This record gives sequence, C-alpha cells and structure tokens, in this order.
Amino acid sequence: GPGRRLLLSTPIFYANGPPHIGHLYSALLADALLRHRRLSAAGPARLCTGTDEHGLKIQQAAAAAGTSPAELCERISGLFRRALSQAGVSYTDFTRTSEPRHQRAVRHFWGVLRDGGMLYKGAYEGWYCTAEESFLPENQLGESTDSQGRPCRVSLETGHQVHWTKEENYMFRLSAFRDPLQNWLRDNPGAIFPDPFYQCTLRWLDKDLPDLSVSRERSRLQWGIPVPGDPTQTIYVWVDALVNYLSVVGYPESHGAWWPGVQHVVGKDILKFHALYWPALLLAAGLEPPERILVHSHWTVRGQKMSKSLGNVVDPNVCVGQYGVDGFRYFLLRQGVPERDCDYYDEKVVKVVNSELADALGGLLNRATAPSMNPSNTYPRFSESCFPKKLGSGEGKGTGRACAEDYELVAAVASLPAQVDGYFQSFQIYKALECIAQCVRQTNGFFQRHKPWKLDRRDAVEQLWLDTILHTTLECLRVYGTLLQPVVPHTADKLLSRLAVGPGERNLSDLVFLSRYDGKPCPFEGRQLGPDTGILFHRLGKLETMKKRKQAQVPDKQL
Repeated sequence: GPGRRLLLSTPIFYANGPPHIGHLYSALLADALLRHRRLSAAGPARLCTGTDEHGLKIQQAAAAAGTSPAELCERISGLFRRALSQAGVSYTDFTRTSEPRHQRAVRHFWGVLRDGGMLYKGAYEGWYCTAEESFLPENQLGESTDSQGRPCRVSLETGHQVHWTKEENYMFRLSAFRDPLQNWLRDNPGAIFPDPFYQCTLRWLDKDLPDLSVSRERSRLQWGIPVPGDPTQTIYVWVDALVNYLSVVGYPESHGAWWPGVQHVVGKDILKFHALYWPALLLAAGLEPPERILVHSHWTVRGQKMSKSLGNVVDPNVCVGQYGVDGFRYFLLRQGVPERDCDYYDEKVVKVVNSELADALGGLLNRATAPSMNPSNTYPRFSESCFPKKLGSGEGKGTGRACAEDYELVAAVASLPAQVDGYFQSFQIYKALECIAQCVRQTNGFFQRHKPWKLDRRDAVEQLWLDTILHTTLECLRVYGTLLQPVVPHTADKLLSRLAVGPGERNLSDLVFLSRYDGKPCPFEGRQLGPDTGILFHRLGKLETMKKRKQAQVPDKQL
C-alpha cells in the first residue's frame, strides 16, 4: 500500500572481470524503477547492488593474473562502482561479499538452516562448471573439444567446459520444497515477471528437485566463507551471494523493516538461482520469498553473443563517453525488451537517440521557446475560445481553431502519465518510452500543422491563437520532461529548468496537464521561462571511432 517500504536490487556482479552493458542494463532497469517510485511519492525505497567476490573462478582468475583474490576483487569492485556512477545509477547500498557484515549474515543464515535440520553431509558427484559455479545435470550437457582438440563435455546453454567432480559436501534439502514453491507461485502469479519466465519456473517444478550441494571442499576452494564448525568445507558461492539481499538490510537483527518487500532485477541466466534455490532457502530459514523477481533477457552484438573470444564486448564506459550518460541510458531502456534478447550496434544507437532525443524532443523545445516565436520568453496564455473543451461527441463551445487531431493529442497526453505508470509497474519501461515518443511525434505534428511562425502578432485574434499553440506545446513538453526523469535525468532536468518548472513541481503524483483546457487555473501561465540552456541534446555524429572501440574484458556470469 501507499507509504510502504521497497528494496530494489540488481544482481551482485561477479568480480572476475570488468563490467559490460549486460550488467549496466540490469542496473539501469532497477535505477529507473527506483527513480520512478521516488517521483511518485510511493514510500521509502532503496537500491542495492554490489560485487560477488568469492568462488573458484575468482581464485583461478587471480592466480592467472599473478595477484591475490583480495587484490583482484578490490580492483574489479572499483571498476563496477565507477561504471555504475558514470551511468547515473543512484544506488543507495553497495555490498561486497568480502565485507565482515555480509560474512556474519551468511554464517548466521547457515546456522539457521543447520539448526532447522535442512542440511546434511553427503557424497556428491557430477559435472561441475567452474565458469557458472554450479553442477549441471546430464540433460544440460553437450559434446565438444577443448583448446587441444581433445573431446570434452560442455554446458549446452553457455558452451563452458565442465569437469567430473566427486567430493563430500553439505547438501540442502531442496527436494522438500517442491510443493511449497509451487504453492507460493500459484498463490502469487506476479511473483516472477514477465510471464514466460514464470511459466518456465513452473515447468522446472513439474520435475523432481534434487537436493542441492551447498558447500565445497576447502582443499579445492579456499577463497570463500568457511562453513561454521567445519573448517574442511567452504560455503557454496551462490548461497553466500544470495544472502547479500538480506545482509544489506541488517540481517539477522533489523531486516524485518524491509523484508519481504523486495524486488530483484535479474538476468534470465540466473533465473533458477533466484526463482527456485533462493525462495527455498528463505522458506527453510523461516523467511518469506521476495515480493517479485523481475527478469530480463540478454544483449547480443550484431546478432552474436558477447564474448571475449569474438572481441565484441561492449564497454559501458566507452558508450557513456560516446553517447553521453542520457543517450546511453535512453537507448538501453528504450530498446531493451525483457522478454527477448535485444541486439546492440552503434548505428542503431545513433539513429534512435538522434531521432527521438535530439530531433523530436530537443527540436520541439527549441522551436517553442525560440526568441522569434516567443519574444517575451514567458509561458503564454491559453485561450479557451481558440481551443474550447470538447463536450462528449459535440463540437464544444465557441468557434475554436483546434481540429480533430488536436483533440486527439490532448486526450493522448492527458492519459500518458497513467499509461507510463502502468508500464513501469509491469516492468515494461520500453513501452512507457514508446508511448512518450509517440506523443512527442504528435506534438511536433500539432506544431507543424498550425505553423505558428506564420501568424500575424499584430492581429489580436491571431496572437491569442499563437499563444494557445505555444501554451499547449509547452504543457506537452512539461509532461514529457516530468515523465522522462527516471530514464534521462540530466536531459529532463534541462528541459524542465528551461520551462521554469521548480524542484517541487516535478513529482509524478502532482502532474496535471493543460488545466486551462478544463477551465482551471494554470500555475505556469504568465511565468517567465528559465534561462536558455542551449541545445537540449546534441546530435550524435557518425562516430567513426566506434569502429576502433577498445574491447573490455567480460565476466562470464553475473549474480
């Protein structure tokens, strides 16, 4: 309900290599949801992110780099902090799993599982994938050859090599939670969204759930949290990492203030860990599952999966330098569709950002506030006689100058805030931006249709109609600037400042469009516009240097 607390989370990102756009996409989705919620005055909210710093893969990566795991994690964690900050991600909490507060929470969580009889020690053998930090069943494996041409087994999903591993581990009684998980999902059909991922999880639960190995032999894995009371074992990296969602809110003492009002934003490759293992572990520890798990698909590059071997990894820091923070944010959130993989290439970024931000939105603001069009630099008056309110199916009152398309524009923009809010609530930010872009195009059509630059200011009637055109256009722009704040905060601030919309007038909850059309006063009418801040968003050039982009090193997995 209104005023309730909400914790939004990204995955904590695996610290074996620098960030790529897949990581930033997760973070930008969560950031946009957080900003939208704050503008809606819906209640206190936090955004947590961080780095997952334990596991065999990091131990091996550090050894290969000739450094210690701690030094590697310190460097990679810093790269993630910098990339998130450069992209304008307004996180409130950054967790490192190497931190004492987190390790204390993990040890306590383990103790709760142990004391509740949810853990037992047993021999375990199977195909282990170091890159994915997980055992894989036979039906998820295929045949391949290694770098020396020898036959080997690989993960069908990722292509990473697996090795047969046999060891004595602690096991979690996951098999006991098949029915509770099915009941949870059937009682909460929106718990996993979009729906294809919800259905995928239900299909997993139609099959047997084998018990889960939750530790590794300490002789194999030293870089991790030791099992309490058993120094021969290390807590499995996924259990360790998942507990970050609790440690960040003060588990085990003060987490109740936030839990379970939590929404996890995750990539589809880690759905099973978040939709099956994590809720089962929580139930076993006497805690409720998270409120929602919001799942997104991956980014390809010109139709190919990003990989170090192909040399096509997209470095977000380079993108921010080329397109600007808001250009980069807008493209990923406008083109990213959670239900399906999306393709990235430089020409597409330039086309989308130039067309929708620079030309359509920026051009409209420039034309409506140009000194030749608005020499007084004010928010002009609206004339009800020029643009009478349409009453039902009748023609409205007065003679009027507005045509049918103008009334369609007013109706579209009036309904836009509710539409956008609905799409944010349903994790369809790309649809919200599509609706805004469509309304911007309609407003440009309105402006072009009536050609205010041709109206004679010396004629009082013409001046009234000119002012009404400008007033309506500025009102549309004010709505767009307000709604775009979660996605392009710097551009939206520049637009709203130009329209002299004060800091206290930018909330979504107070957004009212064209109140004079409804016969009510408009607080902006007659107000002096803000200073000219220049071009709203500079057009991107062909950027030939894009072809020479330095390739980033890409982590194989994220949590």
